Amino acid sequence: MTENATMPAATPSAPAPFLIGEAMTGGYGRGADILQGCTIAVERGEIAVIVGPNGAGKSTAMKALFGMLTLRTGRVVLDGEDITTLSPQARVAKGMGFVPQTRNIFPSMTVEENLEMGAFLRRDDLRATMEQIYGLFPILRDKRRQAAGELSGGQRQQVAVGRALMTKPSVLMLDEPTAGVSPIVMDELFDRIIEVSRTGIPILMVEQNARQALEIADKGYVLVQGGNAFTGTGQDLLADPQVRRSFLGG
Repeated sequence: MTENATMPAATPSAPAPFLIGEAMTGGYGRGADILQGCTIAVERGEIAVIVGPNGAGKSTAMKALFGMLTLRTGRVVLDGEDITTLSPQARVAKGMGFVPQTRNIFPSMTVEENLEMGAFLRRDDLRATMEQIYGLFPILRDKRRQAAGELSGGQRQQVAVGRALMTKPSVLMLDEPTAGVSPIVMDELFDRIIEVSRTGIPILMVEQNARQALEIADKGYVLVQGGNAFTGTGQDLLADPQVRRSFLGG
């Protein structure tokens, strides 16, 4: 380089995602790897959706992010902190809220008791958060004294999401929140998810109803055989001919 040559201007680096599972590889026990180097991230104020065929590793990726699966390679970073080795309980304490697809409520407990169980790590006054959840899901206020196991599928999902929100999470993860509910209830749940996102909580979800999920997504990930097949905005993926043909029914 000559004396008069000028150094190129430094390009400012993009801000790191709020939550990222980077180059994740792993499986269950000593079994084969289900995740094949996939990367999943969600930014602040964003809804990110993971879709793909059955057996693609979607729920496994969520479990890896939440610490329910030991990664063989890769890492998980939350708000700039490497949490790869932390237990699920420690991740909850760090601000992660996770709603699994099944067994996500206590059926013999009342709705209100379920919500209170979500706040087991808190030592402050729960009433303001409880009111926020009843404002988000008005039917839960009406049924707060009823056993959660007696509710409809959609109402039980509302209890499960509400219980996760009682932790005052900094990120909310939902594994197939609309599984087994009617199209009308699915639309209502998606509306509530959008409302939660508008409060500033980043949301990452796995969803079987790919087209509807991508319609509300800021970012979408299509997984195939445990790896990233397509990544883009929800609208970009909906418009991609190959994604439409292979995963959205044309």
